[in-house]
Amino acid sequence: MSHANGPRTGRPPVLASRGMVSSPHYLASASGLDILRRGGSAVDAAIAVNATLCVVYPHMAGIGGDGFWLIAGPNTGGVQALNAAGPAAQAATRDYYRQQACTDQIPARGPLAALTTPGVIDGWRLAHERHGRIAWAELFTDAISYARDGMAITRSLADWLADDADILARYPDTARIYLPEGKPQREGARLVQSDLAHTLEQIAAKGARAGFYEGPIAQRICEALGAAGSPLRTEDFAKYQAKWVEPISTTYRGYEVVQFAPSTQGFAALQIMNLLEGFDVASWGEGTADYYHHIVEAVKVAFADRDEWLSDPDFVNIPLEQLLSKDYATQRRQLIQPTQALTGAQIEPGLRYGTDFDHRIPDGDTVYFCVTDTDGLVVSNIQSIYHDFGSAVVAGDTGVIMQNRGCFFSLDEQHPNRLEPGKHTFHTIIPAMLLKDGEPVLAYGTMGGEGQPQTQAALLTRLIDFGFDVQQAIEAPRWLMGRTWGMESRNLWLESRIPDETARELRLRGQPVSMASQWDGTLGHAQAIRIDRANGFFEGGADPRGDGAAMGF
Repeated sequence: MSHANGPRTGRPPVLASRGMVSSPHYLASASGLDILRRGGSAVDAAIAVNATLCVVYPHMAGIGGDGFWLIAGPNTGGVQALNAAGPAAQAATRDYYRQQACTDQIPARGPLAALTTPGVIDGWRLAHERHGRIAWAELFTDAISYARDGMAITRSLADWLADDADILARYPDTARIYLPEGKPQREGARLVQSDLAHTLEQIAAKGARAGFYEGPIAQRICEALGAAGSPLRTEDFAKYQAKWVEPISTTYRGYEVVQFAPSTQGFAALQIMNLLEGFDVASWGEGTADYYHHIVEAVKVAFADRDEWLSDPDFVNIPLEQLLSKDYATQRRQLIQPTQALTGAQIEPGLRYGTDFDHRIPDGDTVYFCVTDTDGLVVSNIQSIYHDFGSAVVAGDTGVIMQNRGCFFSLDEQHPNRLEPGKHTFHTIIPAMLLKDGEPVLAYGTMGGEGQPQTQAALLTRLIDFGFDVQQAIEAPRWLMGRTWGMESRNLWLESRIPDETARELRLRGQPVSMASQWDGTLGHAQAIRIDRANGFFEGGADPRGDGAAMGF
């Protein structure tokens, strides 16, 4: 993989030979780097990064949410995938929600939106048992300190506090923490989360099971939520365990692209690359109308299949082998025309589930981070509480913001993503990894709901087809083909750094162009680490759209 052929728009990539961390918050990156310097593995460092993010980035991460891991390197036997996403509570039936006057859909906020078991902490446990080198309790030192003593509110958090102030104010335990004196704090103010510090201390001292899932913390969470209407019970916490699963993959120009299997949207990201592989991407020129148009059209085609099929494979028989085949991509590629955009009516799924559905398009906020260590272990990790501040409900005196991932379940009896007890909902969050000759050469990912497969395609094409380094690939102007709440069609959002003539040409081709700000955070906070085996370096990049940093030593 060549690099450094693209434009330099900002910071350089970080190069180091012993270890690397990239995350969307500089304090979290520093937590991971500290663990690496003390001899910890990439998995140890990733847990420390995630724990700190759960404190310093509460609008996008939290121990009340889910996580997914990809791990590769020496003695891993290929890429290992760890699913740390919790299912719907046993009491979370469609009838239960109808009894709560939810006739069309599950509320996006409030206690009724908190219906899935938090999975992230048990994922930490399993990953640490297999790959940890430092004692469990030592991985939470920074997170506990930042929660107990406070940390500075960053620009991203300040913006979201202001945007969501009315929502956060509805729930007293939430407002007490995040709206002191009844209003959102500004950038640079100190945020203290004493209750969360106590919960993290219990997890550090007692472990994941006794400290969270099977002890007083779970009981206090469920008592607080249950009294307000949530179907979560202590039995759901005690029963839950994360699990090792098989990843899925395809190839792109001699590389193996590895993604997470359903119930995540990983197969959509692979379909996009299968579609693009049949085009001479390099001939378009990076950043041209041809480049944006063709990738956006590939996204539309892949998302038609995603929206038709994606759910929990334990409940829906998803035809993954066919959806990911090169022959299928060749067939579907015929839909893409070089000068005319597809419209919704023209983009039928290639394979039908059997019923037409009114799809709610996923939205959400997430943290993606990646770590490499001296031994060559590579971690690609993503964690989320779904919407900004999740359900917006802090569970009593635990300090834990509960995710609202379960609100994406459908109450339609015939829908593939219909709510059922013990079921995992459609998940947007997808960590990714690129391999060459069976060895990991890139860990990459981003936050951003349905923007994730699109930004991942941008990163891969810019790295592989155009020879950018990781920082250039992350900083290059971005787009998002996406639907916002209440809209009936997807708009193509372009960062305003994309030239006016390019935007004009895309409009002439029929693309529904809207303009976003120059460095719009809603278009994703991407991170990446490239492994340069020839020179013995890790090359890290972090997204200036967030508050993060790549750090190495």
